[in-house]
Amino acid sequence: MEALLDPTQTQAPDKSALRTWGPLALILVLAALPFLPLPDFWIIQLNYIGIYTLPVLGLVLLTGVGGLTSFGQAAFVGIGAYTTAYLTVNTGLSPWVTLFIGLALTGLSAAIIGAITLRMSGHYLPLATIAWALSLYYLMGNLDALGKYDGILGVKGLSLFGFEFGQQRLFYGVVWLFAILAAFAVIRLLDSRSGRAIRSLAGGSQMAEAMGVNTLRFKIGIFVLAAMLASISGWLFAHFQRTVNPSPFGLKMGIEYLFMVVLGGAAHVWGAIAGAGIVKLLEDQLQVLLPKLIGTAGSYELIVFGIMIVLVLKYLPDGLWAFVDRRLPRPRRSVDWQGARDLPARARPAAGEVVLDVQAIRKTFGGLVAVNDISFQTRAGQIVGLIGPNGAGKSTTFNLVTGVLGLTSGAVRFRGEAIGGLGARQIAQRGVSRTFQHVKMVADMTVLENVALGAHLRGRKGAIAAMLRIDRAEERALFREAERQLQRVGMGEHLHELAGNLAMGQQRLLEIARALCADPALLLLDEPAAGLRHKEKEALGKVLRQLRGEGMSILLVEHDMGLVMDICDHIVVMEFGTHLMEGTPSEVQGSDKVRAAYLGTEH
Repeated sequence: MEALLDPTQTQAPDKSALRTWGPLALILVLAALPFLPLPDFWIIQLNYIGIYTLPVLGLVLLTGVGGLTSFGQAAFVGIGAYTTAYLTVNTGLSPWVTLFIGLALTGLSAAIIGAITLRMSGHYLPLATIAWALSLYYLMGNLDALGKYDGILGVKGLSLFGFEFGQQRLFYGVVWLFAILAAFAVIRLLDSRSGRAIRSLAGGSQMAEAMGVNTLRFKIGIFVLAAMLASISGWLFAHFQRTVNPSPFGLKMGIEYLFMVVLGGAAHVWGAIAGAGIVKLLEDQLQVLLPKLIGTAGSYELIVFGIMIVLVLKYLPDGLWAFVDRRLPRPRRSVDWQGARDLPARARPAAGEVVLDVQAIRKTFGGLVAVNDISFQTRAGQIVGLIGPNGAGKSTTFNLVTGVLGLTSGAVRFRGEAIGGLGARQIAQRGVSRTFQHVKMVADMTVLENVALGAHLRGRKGAIAAMLRIDRAEERALFREAERQLQRVGMGEHLHELAGNLAMGQQRLLEIARALCADPALLLLDEPAAGLRHKEKEALGKVLRQLRGEGMSILLVEHDMGLVMDICDHIVVMEFGTHLMEGTPSEVQGSDKVRAAYLGTEH
């Protein structure tokens, strides 16, 4: 009744409905275009836009979401194009067979390049893809079998059961069917367990590995997937053009694909269509207009694109689609997981069992000794505090325990197993979960999605299951667990908020909920109370006591001495990387050595 009486509610458009129904409207418009009395020229242009959309979608996934820059998309387009051109012309194979052969060759080459370069960081991948693009361009241009720079002529068009698709309106349907299916496949992939892992890559590997994500595997996976989308584009291009030569597959086109991504919106799937369309149409118009204005022929459009790239990166870094995205509120995820099954849970250690045994661990950085022969134990159902002044080596000790840093000497045992030489992901698999001194999260994911990332190891469905939408039962179970942990830390009202919009204290609680989602036997909390208000600290203490009562072992680094003394059973004090003392809270409070470490005086 209130909604009926409120004119602002009755007259305001439902913007969330626009986000929901907008893609359907786009599909209907694209489907209707070939039936309209448009000139054939415009249908041909739309065909090119659809063909370009496929490699750009791959770059959205790879560069915009995964944070990995590649200039080699045009080279992978070339593999798909040359494979189908050569095989159909010289062996008479059906184009529908050569499509899969091209995908196999492209996937193999991308996997090899990715496995070599993605283990390194920084500029190695862009440089490797530039080298790959140049190498393939000159290879295609110098092989007699591929027609050198003249290319392969006489490529037959697409047909199915003797029915020819031609080069215009029927071919348009094939092109856009592939483009729309690819767009929805990427959208579905990103809204999944695998998608959350992919979205965590751009922030670095440390947090993702600590949650159990095999970051190298996912990097290679999205690199291969982007290359395979480019290969499909090349297959379509070859049968649309009916001829193939090296020119469209050089470094220039690889840069142009990246420009399409940046202009449309690097992190937006529908921005791929917008970027491909704007760049293609603008390029055609500039090729006609600029020679007339200047008076001589030349590739002057490259100068304009160069200027545009600088301006877009400076003034429009999120791309054109970001304007649309910001004006359409995100629809809330349907809360449909109340009846979901429970996730598998690990066996709990027996009460009093030694869960973590740190034995004389040492870490040096050159001549600097950051941690010097530290030893302590943590038992099941016990909260151990690790305290000391700033620079005492507490966070370094955390990183040694969790595999972020390698040991110089000493040993770390978890439930009797030596884990000192293992990486963060392998340690997480064994039941160790942690938070970070400086909050690490994916700012453009919701609170619920960030916390569900913590349960990554408790799911099994992969990318193909996500694209086919056969992972929904597992997704409901993951979200049910994520909501349960958020409710536990008092964040149940923030499920659908973007994590980047939270206050610092709320981000800390998000990290704790994410760590709990992994169902750990050992929980390491690095300054969890930093940024929390008094009531939030009291609630945190209540949660930690509850976890202790459930048999969980907790190792806590914290500067709030009131919280430490209130909840810890045992405290280890560090100073300048060394073990100063350990004991009960009362023993630590009464120690002259501890007072001297904190206050600089024994009086």
